[in-house]
Amino acid sequence: MGGAAGCSILGGGDADSPSTPAVAATHDRTDERGGTIKALSLGPVLSWDPQRIGARDDAAFAGRTFLRTLTAYQPSTDTRNQARLVGDLATDTGTPNKDLTTWSFTLRDELAWEDGSPVTCEDVKYGISRSFATKVITGGSTDALAVLNVPKLPDGTSVYTGPYVTGQAAAAGAAAYNSAVTCRGMTITFALSAPVSDFNEMVTQAAFAPVKQSTDKAGDGTFAVFSNGPYKLSAPWRASTGGSWVRNPHWKASTDEVRRAFPDRIDYQEGIETQTVAQQIMADGDNSRSAVALGSAPPAIQQHILTVDALKERSVTAGTGLVDYLVPNLKSATFATVEARQALAVATNREAYVTALGGGTSGRPATSLIPEVLPAAHESDPLKAGDGGDAGMAKVLLGKAGLTIPVPIRVAYRSSPVADKAMASLVAGWTEAGFAPTLTPLKDEYFTTIAQPAAASAYDVFWSNWAPAWASASTILPALFDSSINMSSAGPGRDYGYFNDVKINAEMARINTIPDRSEREKAWTALDVRLQTLGAYIGLAERRALYIAGSDVRNLSANEVIGGVVEFADIAVRQ
Repeated sequence: MGGAAGCSILGGGDADSPSTPAVAATHDRTDERGGTIKALSLGPVLSWDPQRIGARDDAAFAGRTFLRTLTAYQPSTDTRNQARLVGDLATDTGTPNKDLTTWSFTLRDELAWEDGSPVTCEDVKYGISRSFATKVITGGSTDALAVLNVPKLPDGTSVYTGPYVTGQAAAAGAAAYNSAVTCRGMTITFALSAPVSDFNEMVTQAAFAPVKQSTDKAGDGTFAVFSNGPYKLSAPWRASTGGSWVRNPHWKASTDEVRRAFPDRIDYQEGIETQTVAQQIMADGDNSRSAVALGSAPPAIQQHILTVDALKERSVTAGTGLVDYLVPNLKSATFATVEARQALAVATNREAYVTALGGGTSGRPATSLIPEVLPAAHESDPLKAGDGGDAGMAKVLLGKAGLTIPVPIRVAYRSSPVADKAMASLVAGWTEAGFAPTLTPLKDEYFTTIAQPAAASAYDVFWSNWAPAWASASTILPALFDSSINMSSAGPGRDYGYFNDVKINAEMARINTIPDRSEREKAWTALDVRLQTLGAYIGLAERRALYIAGSDVRNLSANEVIGGVVEFADIAVRQ
């Protein structure tokens, strides 16, 4: 379940620099409605179909403008409150049974589609059913297939194949789905195949959004939008160009505690180079005063933004939740012992890595895979190496591991101009500690390559990155280190280092049955400290992004829980 890998966000600035802008801009706030916001992006948007949306930035924009889900994270300019879960289409955050194998949600009254028809329980049920049509609907989350109590065939595929197929087998599959997802009036109930304590957070994803069956264009609906949120498309979306979002007259603010919907119109333009977007908005001409960049400003431009007060006050920076990390290969003789893995962690200079990425507006040193904004986040450094590393301590650990210095290690990573610099920045610290690293940049199909069994004998260390799908470490640690769901004869899955600990697996299963959110996330924190101590992974940096807006934009902020993106639930424009 849940998570995202393979993203890249670049930036610039000094780590911990006082010149780094905050998550909310310093312009005066306004609650005034009206005006037009211009949202400028390189893009491309791959889909607006709820069950096809895979990109976090697209999901975030959709979820604040036209696409509502059973629950959502409430917007806030205080990152400590951005993980607060509230009912969205639902009246509250859901009710589980005692063993967390069923969840029920009751829809609010007066929810409406853009044609004025009511949003019903059956619409939610139908929308989720589309995720099972994996030959027609692709690109979005498939968590529904993983957790709903719909039987699977011997090959692991679902007996239910979505709403578009017919015949006797299809009818049997539909019956199984109808048993797992039931509607009774305004209440939808989900039967799960195993306990899922944070299912009410899982349903914040676009894949759990409703779809009105009569409007479903199936395979032809990549950019089709039928809104139940505050905005609707004024005309069909134009791929590579964009479209305009205008008010949905049937949306009622009284039914929505997430979206303020201040602008009358959002003109979304894609296909513009990120540097061009930043330069246009910085110039603050007549056509850009009400514009906001959806992409992070390039590093060189960021430096200018940070040194000019008039620009800095209309910019924001945010953690994106995407964390770069390393995994020692436990199949390598070099990293068979915990001391050897700890030595690599202690020798790793995260400060140098962040500097090479571009500085404090591009990332922050991170020992943990859990982003700062998540409830399970912590500042523990169980190996006491600090962000700069400790070569002396690493040498001691290598000695305890019984390894002879220098210790050769082969390090695979996904190559790019920035990544090449960042990985090269780690070499000096590793060498001083007694390692003899050989960096191997890989370009094509990187994650597919390192997940092949052959990679286990070719490399000693793998670079990777990961971001949570919702605000819980449940979408991070099991996905990457639970060998029971990852490792097979086909390879390690996402457990690239072949970390295999039955006690850890059992603890993950136990944590997923803790009903109280606070206690559950504390348990994930403790487990993360154990994983770091065991050398299961080595955190490097959480990526950051910097956005700039024109001088007429108000309430500019970024939301770290939904991907460190511009917050459209609250944005406004000066009249």
